[in-house]
Amino acid sequence: MKILVAIKQVPERDAQIHVAADGKWIDESDLNYTINEPDAYALEEALQLKEKNGGEVVVVCAGPERVTSTLREALAKGADRAIHIEADDLGERDTLGVAQILADAMKAESPDLILTGLQSDDLGLGQTGVVLAELLGMPHATLIMHVEVTGSGLKVKRELEDGWFQHVEMPLPALLTIQSGGNKLRYATLMGIKKAKTKETKTVTPSAAAGAQAIALERVYLPEKQKKTEMLTGSPAEVAAKIVEKLKFEVRVI
Repeated sequence: MKILVAIKQVPERDAQIHVAADGKWIDESDLNYTINEPDAYALEEALQLKEKNGGEVVVVCAGPERVTSTLREALAKGADRAIHIEADDLGERDTLGVAQILADAMKAESPDLILTGLQSDDLGLGQTGVVLAELLGMPHATLIMHVEVTGSGLKVKRELEDGWFQHVEMPLPALLTIQSGGNKLRYATLMGIKKAKTKETKTVTPSAAAGAQAIALERVYLPEKQKKTEMLTGSPAEVAAKIVEKLKFEVRVI
């Protein structure tokens, strides 16, 4: 079984984020980067499937030269190969644009299974996995907590709301977005770090068809703090009615 895992490099969670001088993006000059945590759970699921069923795990990451450190981390944890999609303009691509360059790189691999994290820690859109599945024409499922390979395909466990779960049988090839917390993440061993240096990392460039830039960022800024005091007058019943109205239609908490 060949499993492809789409991973993303994001700023570390405790990083101090500052808006760049031009106000159009964040200042990346002094940030430290790491693997997107939901994608780390997707990688862990892939490695466990490989240990149980054999096969190959290939990690795929789009971004500038710095993402090679995240690819090496994935290789050190047990992935067999890595594919680096050279792209310095991810911030100017919408979900479809990112999914297109991932799909172009993955088609040549003819994978049996593609895993992604549920969403990214930086943007949190939760769309790339399902859009990628549509571009590749694959059946897909989201919020996956557990994956089991069967004789006819896969049996997966999905997390729903209020403590409910759903068990679904799927054919292969397929794409799954993995929910965080389903497995315990492994650390890279010293032996794994040494082996990672000898593993293949292939570099590809996006095709011209996927080169269109769909987003133009005009301004990035911190939420503006506002304080407003309003005195409500009238009888107790009238004041209570006004409070309920504001909570319902302005604050939207009831």
